[in-house]
Amino acid sequence: MFRVLVSDKIAKEGLAPLLESGQVEIVEKSVDDAKDLDTYDALLVRSATKVTDAVMEKMAGLKIIGRAGVGVDNIDVPAATRRGLVVVNAPDANTIATAEHTFALMLAMVRKLCLANASIRRGEWDRSSFMGSELFGKTLGIIGFGRIGQEVAKRARAFEMNVLAYSRSITPEKAGAAGAQASSLEEILTSSDIITVHTPATPETKGLLGEENLRKTKPGVMIINAARGGIVDEAALKRLLDSGHIAAAALDVFTQEPPESYELMQMEQVTATPHIAASTREAQLKVARVVAEEVLNFAMGRPVRNRVN
Repeated sequence: MFRVLVSDKIAKEGLAPLLESGQVEIVEKSVDDAKDLDTYDALLVRSATKVTDAVMEKMAGLKIIGRAGVGVDNIDVPAATRRGLVVVNAPDANTIATAEHTFALMLAMVRKLCLANASIRRGEWDRSSFMGSELFGKTLGIIGFGRIGQEVAKRARAFEMNVLAYSRSITPEKAGAAGAQASSLEEILTSSDIITVHTPATPETKGLLGEENLRKTKPGVMIINAARGGIVDEAALKRLLDSGHIAAAALDVFTQEPPESYELMQMEQVTATPHIAASTREAQLKVARVVAEEVLNFAMGRPVRNRVN
């Protein structure tokens, strides 16, 4: 029987395609705790389990790795490819959750909601310290215009924002369909009131918003990262927040998770959440179901749709 190790917490209802097939045995244990690792055909993970080459070495019978989510930076994909392993993910399933969380961060940041909430929880009634800004009429720059970037653009138009969008493959038609204007990275940096990042983590995007590019931005710009840690240089971001050039930032992801230091997140200008953009019941059910269906297709000899490698 095809054996599947579920190493991270994945919605039970989403695993229904596997559980109901009668063709698969599922074991829910981390790779650190599971025994007989070499007997598993498939490994299902979220972002917590690091699927290194060493893990693959221990799982000699492994054939497919399923990532219940989009990003695969916790999986050594080149090593999997060398070993002939298939890697699949769920690229569409958390799109809405992440786009909505981006706007939750944006609104919390511009209206200083977290500071106001903390104040009133302390028993204070301070109506003068939390003057915010409106989104109406502001220019939003979206770096990375895949599924999530496009959904963010659609929501920005509902707030009557001006939307600039950049990606390597963007076309005026693609941007226009989501209510955005195709732009260059340079134009987004120099023209945007708020910049939000929605690119994958790759060698090319690492440090994309580093010291040089952050200094090109308008004074008073606000930065959002709900994509992947490392795309925004956190040390450079802190320096420019300290200097006042960047007015505020909202972060859901960090270079190291959990961070060694919380100094950046403790700044008054920073709104931060612990990598929860995709953490909705609906999104987690969808990602689990999509990846479960992919693994079942593989086990039954059928084609997979969301192959990464």
